[in-house]
Amino acid sequence: MDFDLSPEQQQLFDAITRWAEKDYGFETRKKIIHSESGHSDAAWNALAELGVLALPVPADHDGFDGTAIDQMVVMQALGRALVIEPVFATLLGVEFLKLANGQGELLSKVASGEAKLACALSERQSRHELHNISLSATRKGDGWILDGEKVNVLHAAQADYLIVSARSGGAARDTAGISLFLVPVTSAGISLHESRNNDGMRSATVQCKQVHVPATALLGKESEGWDVLDAAADHGVSLLCSEALGVMEALQAATLEYIRTRQQFGVPIGKFQVLQHRMADMFMQLEQARSMTMLAAVKVASTDAAERRRVVSAAKARVGEAMKFVGQQAVQLHGGMGVTNEMPAAHYFKRLSAIELTLGDTDHHLARFIAQPGFASAA
Repeated sequence: MDFDLSPEQQQLFDAITRWAEKDYGFETRKKIIHSESGHSDAAWNALAELGVLALPVPADHDGFDGTAIDQMVVMQALGRALVIEPVFATLLGVEFLKLANGQGELLSKVASGEAKLACALSERQSRHELHNISLSATRKGDGWILDGEKVNVLHAAQADYLIVSARSGGAARDTAGISLFLVPVTSAGISLHESRNNDGMRSATVQCKQVHVPATALLGKESEGWDVLDAAADHGVSLLCSEALGVMEALQAATLEYIRTRQQFGVPIGKFQVLQHRMADMFMQLEQARSMTMLAAVKVASTDAAERRRVVSAAKARVGEAMKFVGQQAVQLHGGMGVTNEMPAAHYFKRLSAIELTLGDTDHHLARFIAQPGFASAA
């Protein structure tokens, strides 16, 4: 597979990397994590100026019509710098809006950095099954009433709008009867209970108590939202794999630098052959993850839903295995310091652990991969 980026993609990657090195260093990131808001307006504005937020937005709405591969480049660069701004949540929200063919004015605001999005998809009982929904959507007059709870909503408190999956018909785990809504965070009846995650990012439990939204809040068709939800979630998985690739690249580089400088018995520990073998194994895991990440970015927009699901789940499972191996080896090679907050390695490992559990873990995606048409006959 050709891993070479186009000149424009390389320029964007380099621009984000230079910005992060100059204005988003390790100490700056720690201050943002412990700030009241949990994010930086200055960083968000800088990302908007770099075109990160406009990248996936259609040209008709002041965007650049960026592909999934373009977004892969962005997430890889952000992963290297461990950027905790709500970029992933917003890019995922943009994909929902694009697939639902609506909200052009809001897309323009996202492109300029005026609006942030978050996706309220998970519930306490759902685990990784996004179709397991109990939050209800009931028609009332010319609008809808939303009632229920969503959990682990990444960057909900930083967002201006939530994309909420709701049950408007069918049983609790049916794919039929799912509707999607765009809801302002400030709507009456919405309450947020925010917490700081282990990786430094913010998430919240979102409670909807008799939240009234107008008919225009419905994204797509009533009770036919599953296809959009499934496709957008796969796009989100592709973004996460790309971010994980960047995190692993940075973690491997940090580990290599550490074993070159850390001395034992009068020599750098990188001189020991057994540690060189570990670094070689980490490199192999990283390159296999790179191949699957790029394949997922290519196939995530496929019109063949079964092919998209198969490739995306294969990528998340393979990247999940690589994250575990690279993360654990890096921590061991750093010794006890590898789990302290003073060392960047610990923060990289925590982010990898969070990515593993977002939008389906390795076991979930292995099962999903096996369940796709043709697997049994091919085997």
